[in-house]
Amino acid sequence: MIEFKGSHFEREVILWGVRWYVAYPISYRQLEEMMEERGVEVDHSTLNRWVVKYAPLLDQQSRARKRSVGSSWRLDETYVKVKGSWKYLYRAVDNAGATVDFLLTAKRDRNAALRFLRKAIGHHGVPKKITIDKSGANTAAIESSNAEHEADIEIRRIKYLNNIVEQDHRAVKRVVRPMMGFKSFRSAAPTLAGVELLHMIRKGQLRARGTLSPAQQFYALAG
Repeated sequence: MIEFKGSHFEREVILWGVRWYVAYPISYRQLEEMMEERGVEVDHSTLNRWVVKYAPLLDQQSRARKRSVGSSWRLDETYVKVKGSWKYLYRAVDNAGATVDFLLTAKRDRNAALRFLRKAIGHHGVPKKITIDKSGANTAAIESSNAEHEADIEIRRIKYLNNIVEQDHRAVKRVVRPMMGFKSFRSAAPTLAGVELLHMIRKGQLRARGTLSPAQQFYALAG
């Protein structure tokens, strides 16, 4: 259960703000206006603090409810602007389009790709196959991962098979684009965790009791 003690606002209000921001392509100032129309006066900077604090906690809660993913992954990275510079969001989906994992990194190299693989494998186990582009860094990372786990992950470089992850990037970028770039890594990583979480919920990747809507599933993660 996530604690909301010490806040001047009720947990329902906080969860509204966090969900709306990570679910829809809006800015904090637009969200501030939306909240005001519903009788809640909250500054855009406070909304930012809510997202940075609570989105990662909700993502952590979701891990225990996430459905298993397939053993054939499509790995790729996309660009996100942080403090005026392009950074790299590593992402992978399985062959059915389910999100495997994600990681924001400052660089696009072997070490960054290996960090992503360690995170993904830590949550889902070693896959049988990973499809990538012609990136030498991703190839080296998978080879290093094979050595670490004494595994034999098959590396495939078939461009059309990676269309599924490239298309999946768009759903995330559509929400992130109006944010006009992040001011720091400290705010970017938690916000992206929230965006990715909502995207997974919409894809039906969480186990839920009954027929809960995506919004209800999100709120239920708070306990």
